[in-house]
Amino acid sequence: MIRLVLAEDQALVRGALAALLGLEHDLEVVAACADGDSALAEVQRLAPDLLVTDIEMPGRTGLELAEAVRALNLPTRVVIVTTFARAGYLRRALDAGVRGYLLKDAPAEKLADALRQVHRGGRAIDPQLAMAAWDEVDPLNERERQVLRLAGEGAKSADIAARLHLSQGTVRNYLSEAIGKLGAENRIEAYRVARQRGWL
Repeated sequence: MIRLVLAEDQALVRGALAALLGLEHDLEVVAACADGDSALAEVQRLAPDLLVTDIEMPGRTGLELAEAVRALNLPTRVVIVTTFARAGYLRRALDAGVRGYLLKDAPAEKLADALRQVHRGGRAIDPQLAMAAWDEVDPLNERERQVLRLAGEGAKSADIAARLHLSQGTVRNYLSEAIGKLGAENRIEAYRVARQRGWL
């Protein structure tokens, strides 16, 4: 049996995924979690073959979850199943060691086959998204991304500086760089552009 942990914050989707995957003769859902933190705890406790996760969740996002699994050197392979068909997310997912990236509108049998493929050591990436990912380059560095994400959530420069242990001048410089790179008028527009492209 291929043992799975599911991480999905929407209860209805989580239940549907667990039920669909449970119908497969060789797949077993051993835990279904509503947020990234509990999913990481279950992966550490149960050592499943695969972690099937959404991207946007409370606590850790799916990308942060994948990074944590890799940083902890856990043997579990990560597959992202999401509504976000954004090349930027895919690039960051691959950088985090994710082995599969599929969209939620894919047929159930395609998902099951993709999970088997990842379990065998392969990759399973939505082909149209894979093509788009190579055409679009993320211009932001990690610090600019952190600062812009906090600014987009409404944090003032002083708050961002305190949270990231930077000076306010440095925060303003990072914001200015990000705004310039994205061709935006201000920090909110820059946040919106970066978010739409999956770079946050």
